[in-house]
Amino acid sequence: MIWLVRHTEAEDGCPDAARELTAKGREDARVIAAALAVLRIEVDGCLSSPKVRARDTARPICEALGHELVEVERLAGGPFDPQEVAAEVGESAMLVGHEPDLSMAVHRMTGAQVRLPKGAVVGVDRGELKVLLRPQELRALAEKG
Repeated sequence: MIWLVRHTEAEDGCPDAARELTAKGREDARVIAAALAVLRIEVDGCLSSPKVRARDTARPICEALGHELVEVERLAGGPFDPQEVAAEVGESAMLVGHEPDLSMAVHRMTGAQVRLPKGAVVGVDRGELKVLLRPQELRALAEKG
């Protein structure tokens, strides 16, 4: 299973790679981590774009999953092969990145057309879209935990 997470809300500004999360973005990252813990998600590793907003979204998620954060330049922007990136840690991975790259990756893996809002989580298993969780659904899951 490959999990894809779009980074949460970030501040405007330049340079793009240095944009930090807003207070809401930091809270939303913690909510994602809590929701994934409730779901008992297990992965072989946790990979993120090196851009600050993605890395800071990934940190609490990786911690909740019991993995060190690994920064991967291929997630920084542009098309990428999720299976190839995930193979750096195993068959199953959590990948944190950006739009429209994540939506395009989901489409290439499954044929599904998705537009991921900030803080959304997608799970794809052997070419099948299994999970699509938007921020409001993640918050509801986190509150159950």
